Amino acid sequence: MKKSFQELVNSEKPVLVDFSAEWCGPCKMLAPILKEVKDEIGERASIIKIDVDKNPVVAGAYQIQAVPTLILFKKGEVLWRKSGVLSKQELVSVIRQFQ
Repeated sequence: MKKSFQELVNSEKPVLVDFSAEWCGPCKMLAPILKEVKDEIGERASIIKIDVDKNPVVAGAYQIQAVPTLILFKKGEVLWRKSGVLSKQELVSVIRQFQ
């Protein structure tokens, strides 16, 4: 059974959500960076990808106006948000800050 978006971001551990789109060049650049971040942080946080074209309601709820936009949630709360491509080091330090 698929979990709802709210169930996913209500986690006790940080959840980094990558709002992206198939047609977005920078989103494609971010994908391997997010994989490296996941390899480094392991189970201490989750990383999920949301396609804004396939999930317009969720994208609208968080007023996503540019892709990629990354939002870090914990217990359903938005802790951090940034648009654009970030380095692995920047993302790992942001996640560690909110563990």
